[in-house]
Amino acid sequence: MSDLIETIAKLRVVPTVLIDDPASAEPLATAMRGGGVPCAEISIRTPAALEAIQIMATMPDMLVGAGSVTNEQELSAAVAAGARFIVTPGLDADLVSSAQKHGIPIIPGAVTPTEVMLAQRIGLRLLKFFPCTVFGGLEALEEMAAPFPEMKFLPTGGLNIESLHAYLALRNVAACGGNWMVKKEWIDSQAWHYVTLACQQTVERIRLQRRQ
Repeated sequence: MSDLIETIAKLRVVPTVLIDDPASAEPLATAMRGGGVPCAEISIRTPAALEAIQIMATMPDMLVGAGSVTNEQELSAAVAAGARFIVTPGLDADLVSSAQKHGIPIIPGAVTPTEVMLAQRIGLRLLKFFPCTVFGGLEALEEMAAPFPEMKFLPTGGLNIESLHAYLALRNVAACGGNWMVKKEWIDSQAWHYVTLACQQTVERIRLQRRQ
């Protein structure tokens, strides 16, 4: 888990991908890597998701995880497809235990102090803060920093390239999740140049933030 936190903290962004056609997986990953963002959280909410994970997982230097996982069957299928990490919308201790048995890092969703305390108790150090803007956004994350100094967050839900700087400036934010780099309409229309450009713009925002 510590290796995953370190990798995600270096990337600073985790694109959330919704994909309907597995044939789009390879060109999408190529476009993302071309823009400097070699990472994807593939939502398993579509029938194409597992095959897309399988395709991306074989591509060099591509970190691919499965998102929106809610039960052990989905977790096992994602692991079999080659996912290198699991992301869940909420915190389920049994699901965390199952991921740990599989030997795969898991990033559960948590937005309350009670959930964060439970996550700490079962050994987690990186949580998805989702849906971020609905549950307080920047202000909520700032308040979490004092009682949970060791916990890192991956805020997702309602973020965009304009808000990226403010979230990454928080000391308890490892990276930000979102789909502004990989909009579904771009994927559906195979507008890969838009994906590459949006990834490049995001990477430039990250570079500017690191200089400050």
